[in-house]
Amino acid sequence: MLIIPAIDLKDGHCVRLKQGVMEGATVFSEDPGAMARHWVDCGSKRLHLVDLNGAFAGKPVNEGAIKSIVAAVKGEIPIQLGGGIRDLETIERYLDDGIDYVIIGTAAVKTPGFLHEACYAFPGQIMVGLDAKEGKVAIDGWSKFEDYGVNSIVYTDIGRDGMLSGVNIEATVALAQALTIPVIASGGLTNLDDVKKLCAVAHEGIIGAITGRAIYEGTIDFATAQKLADELSA
Repeated sequence: MLIIPAIDLKDGHCVRLKQGVMEGATVFSEDPGAMARHWVDCGSKRLHLVDLNGAFAGKPVNEGAIKSIVAAVKGEIPIQLGGGIRDLETIERYLDDGIDYVIIGTAAVKTPGFLHEACYAFPGQIMVGLDAKEGKVAIDGWSKFEDYGVNSIVYTDIGRDGMLSGVNIEATVALAQALTIPVIASGGLTNLDDVKKLCAVAHEGIIGAITGRAIYEGTIDFATAQKLADELSA
């Protein structure tokens, strides 16, 4: 079970949102590279980056900050990135910058042809981000993700994102059971009890959980959480 620190980028800074609302952003660091290095030194095995400005603009905006993170990590752990990725050129650019996995969000659902092309062009490096409101998202039609060769799914419960209200275990398990590709939970991770609950259902195909506000505000100690996950997954 991977506990994956999130670095959400807005105007070149590390921020966290509540329920995806840009106006409510809290700045946690003005040095994304140093923040990334901190999580690596704490034992992180993967990083999750989001270009928040890019997600709204539909194109890369925080590429400078992303490059600084890649430089700080030095290839020691994989980095996954989402936000504003709508064409193959952008994917290629990010992979050339040193990103390991690219997350395609709403574009995957709205333009399945793009997702298919991306998986064909960059095998093993494409993930899909699925957002659910009120813990619900239609499961029909997701078999295409498996057929195309999607690496994994990042499943976010928008209602819980940044709210420190616990992971929606039930909905995440339901998704994982409907698919053969791995699922990463996102939204609501609050404390070590959440880590224990996730590890208990890892056999369903849930390989990790993304955490942001909890590790920045101290409701969970990252190093302790990853160590616990390693012990329970052994």
